[in-house]
Amino acid sequence: MDIQQSIKTCFKKFATFDGRASRSEYWWFQFFYILVVIVAVILDGVLVGGNLEAAGALEIVSQLLLLLPALAVTARRLHDVDRSGWWMLVGITIVGLIPLFIWWLAPGTNKKNKYGNPIKLKS
Repeated sequence: MDIQQSIKTCFKKFATFDGRASRSEYWWFQFFYILVVIVAVILDGVLVGGNLEAAGALEIVSQLLLLLPALAVTARRLHDVDRSGWWMLVGITIVGLIPLFIWWLAPGTNKKNKYGNPIKLKS
């Protein structure tokens, strides 16, 4: 899956927390999310003024628009490694980011799990 397919899929499944997401879908969308926020911060700095310590209007709007699809793709990614989407809450603790990062990097299960069939990506 490339970045364009990932963005399309994540916006099509904007608030879909069931199903599974491949590693490429997850990581390309996270890259897109970071890129959008960086551009928003730069534009806020150029248009409004150079205060990088406070969040500007474009940054806030972009983060709000991307929050739900980012949470949904994170839950679907955890489903791919046979974990509940609720596991993303362990990220609230700093130590909890370690297992999350491992699960985000891990290949998905090859068999059907309780969240659906394995993902077959077109080459």
